[in-house]
Amino acid sequence: MNNNSSNEKQLFGTDGIRGVAGHPPLDSPTVFVIGRSLGEYLRSHASRSGPAGVPGVLIAEDTRESSRWIAETLAAGIQEAGIEPSTPGVLTTPGLAYLTSAGNYACGVMISASHNPYQDNGIKVFASSGYKLPDAEELEVERNIFTALANGRAVRPRRLAMEPRHELVSPYVAFLRRRAEGIGKPPARKVVLDCANGSAAALVREVFSGFGLELTLVSDAPDGRNINLGCGSLHLENIQDAVRRARAELGVAFDGDADRALFVTGQGRVVNGDGVLLAASRYLQQRGALRGGVVVGTIMANLGLERALEREGLRLVRTPVGDKYVLEQMLRSGANLGGEQSGHIIFRDLATTGDGLLTAIEILRIISETGQPLEQLAEGLREFPQTIRNIRVREKIPLEELPLVSEQIRASARSLGAAGRVVVRYSGTEPVVRVMVEAETEALVERHAAAILRAFEQTPGVLSPASR
Repeated sequence: MNNNSSNEKQLFGTDGIRGVAGHPPLDSPTVFVIGRSLGEYLRSHASRSGPAGVPGVLIAEDTRESSRWIAETLAAGIQEAGIEPSTPGVLTTPGLAYLTSAGNYACGVMISASHNPYQDNGIKVFASSGYKLPDAEELEVERNIFTALANGRAVRPRRLAMEPRHELVSPYVAFLRRRAEGIGKPPARKVVLDCANGSAAALVREVFSGFGLELTLVSDAPDGRNINLGCGSLHLENIQDAVRRARAELGVAFDGDADRALFVTGQGRVVNGDGVLLAASRYLQQRGALRGGVVVGTIMANLGLERALEREGLRLVRTPVGDKYVLEQMLRSGANLGGEQSGHIIFRDLATTGDGLLTAIEILRIISETGQPLEQLAEGLREFPQTIRNIRVREKIPLEELPLVSEQIRASARSLGAAGRVVVRYSGTEPVVRVMVEAETEALVERHAAAILRAFEQTPGVLSPASR
């Protein structure tokens, strides 16, 4: 691990620090140093702002078998810096964000790798406001970590056993239940919830019970290794089958830490984040509650969403991929609705981050109030054919330094013009390059995606051997 002297982050990606549990940067010594460095950062900032004491840190975890030891090791490092950690135990990422703000903690830390398989894990840091740390602050924390590692100071990692305080979760559950008042009316009374064997499983019964819904829960028995395994928002065939078997009107699939939600209608149609943004924007606009007539999405939002919003007299503003960048744009522009195709939806009047449980409640509220099924609420979204190819790379070489690749990207973009889009970017959480092509026909999509992939393959030293 190299000392970070540049202005580019090396540890923090678009969604915190991510890696394979037990391997750098998620090995015990590094996690301990991360905790100690974060604690020292919090103390230094508190002393500069003048308060006599520093509030504690709230640490939550998802259901991976590695989440507990990572949380305990991080907590020990934080405690060594003079700050006391506490934990509610298993919780969703948005629940952690809500409680961090409501409980006046110095910060909140979520141990989760979201939609990744159980072998992976991650460390997500939230400021006391409940918002994810801005890039500049993540970079400062990261420099503290690299400095500590480079100083050669002996690291003797230990773990701090914390008793989960489940009562800490009550304010978040109460908030969700207040928003849920009035749901459970036709045409969505029979609902299937796919908990992805993740954090949602700890909350859904308490949150959704008592509103007249006929609930069917699937993938709600986490065992440490089955999180996201053939279920949840990445495997919608699971909930499509469950909706059909239950003859339900709606299905909702969460991911491992429940910060995203995707939907399946009673007819089996998938409604992704683009469809949710269209349905929610129409509802808010009709009630004069959509600020500025703007919806914030990312560069991955389908061109069909942009066209559908234009027909409603609304505008789509795009950001880089990552819900933190969506939120930053929302804060700059004053917009109150934004999100990602993957199901991170931010209702800024209600939350500081994407929240799958809240999104499910808001969609159920819209259905109940309008009397229209989700399929009708998202009507008119003609999705352009789109493909996303993921290729593992040796290292993330800037695309402009790959002449063959950058020229092919420009050529494809010129050829498609306004009738399509090409987005090529490196993942913020994995050693992967993502190639997205969108066009009016499948044939055009495949032709240009294949051409860009060939350009990568023909460039020596870029692709990982596993990609060949």
